[in-house]
Amino acid sequence: MNNFPNRIVFATHNRGKLVELQRILGNLPIEWLTLSDLDISQDVIETGWSFAENAAIKAIEYAHITGMWTLADDSGLTVDALDGRPGIYSARYGGEHDVSFPDKWTALLDELKSTPWTRRTAQFRCVLVLSSPNGRETHQAEGICPGRIAFAPSGSGGFGYDPLFYLDEFGCTLAELEDSEKDNISHRGLAARALLREIDLP
Repeated sequence: MNNFPNRIVFATHNRGKLVELQRILGNLPIEWLTLSDLDISQDVIETGWSFAENAAIKAIEYAHITGMWTLADDSGLTVDALDGRPGIYSARYGGEHDVSFPDKWTALLDELKSTPWTRRTAQFRCVLVLSSPNGRETHQAEGICPGRIAFAPSGSGGFGYDPLFYLDEFGCTLAELEDSEKDNISHRGLAARALLREIDLP
């Protein structure tokens, strides 16, 4: 990618996502700005039917608003026994955004209460889209982290559904991993590294 910008906006109001992205991408020679840094409080309406559509909508719209290159994320949890739900509605599962995650965990565990361990497979999915200020140039990458839904939450790290997301290879949930371990295998970490390959950055 030619003439790569030295300043990029992270288009998210989600503190957990912001911290992860800054941790994963913070060593690049780029000044990362947040929506808060730019005093932007408005939410872009996600009208897409997929993670990719919603990430593109947010990246392009916030790029127009800021007049800067903008990176947006759309991500969530897909549970096989629930036919892929909650999917793009992960943040609103069990109600709207004002429903606490412990309440969302309870709702998810209630739905899966009769589902055996072998059928509790799930995936964390993330799509990142980087948009030019005018929205005419975009770069997209996806990351998928496979796991299972545990029978009860465990761990205090991470955010969102991490305490319920069990990893067979580690024998624990995402919330029980160190940040560096999580970044290596998480959907957001995989998407970020794929995006760097897409735009030919080291």
